[in-house]
Amino acid sequence: MKILILVMMLALGCRAQQHQQNLHGHPNPNNIPRNEKPDHRDIDPRETSTWIPILKYNKEQSEDGSYKTEYETGNNIVHEETGFLKDFDTNPNGVLVQHGQYSYQSPEGTLVNVQYTADENGFRATGDHIPTPPAIPEEIQKGLDQIYAGIKLQQERLEQRAKSDPVFAKKLEERRVANQNGQYIGLLENQ
Repeated sequence: MKILILVMMLALGCRAQQHQQNLHGHPNPNNIPRNEKPDHRDIDPRETSTWIPILKYNKEQSEDGSYKTEYETGNNIVHEETGFLKDFDTNPNGVLVQHGQYSYQSPEGTLVNVQYTADENGFRATGDHIPTPPAIPEEIQKGLDQIYAGIKLQQERLEQRAKSDPVFAKKLEERRVANQNGQYIGLLENQ
């Protein structure tokens, strides 16, 4: 009888330990690991039950790499873009130039229009909703104009000297190449 009570208490103790392990995310009796992180898929704020149709989609691709694409969705998003490759002479891979525009309705109900260009000079966007910097004060603009005039005058002097001095002309060309590669050689006027 004592042995039977001891076996039953041992079995109940093991069962209680398994139940406690299951409550804390440890392996269950079948050794199937449980996911310790809660499942938030059903409360993901990006998930929606609203189906938004694509009303229009067109993409044209040419053999020279140029393209045109446009689409419109059921929630009034409209996008158009053209692109082409240029500058094969200076860049063997070419430079992708993209021009486009898109529009959508903001949460406040305002129609937002954006026009953009992306090329070797970067990405530039314009639109009524994009803040614009204040105008440059007149005094600062005069100073900038003087700086640019000085740079232009210096460049003209360097070009004149290069016409009469072949050694200097070679140094000037080396400086141009270095500047294109992001290096800095220094001033050439005193050499």
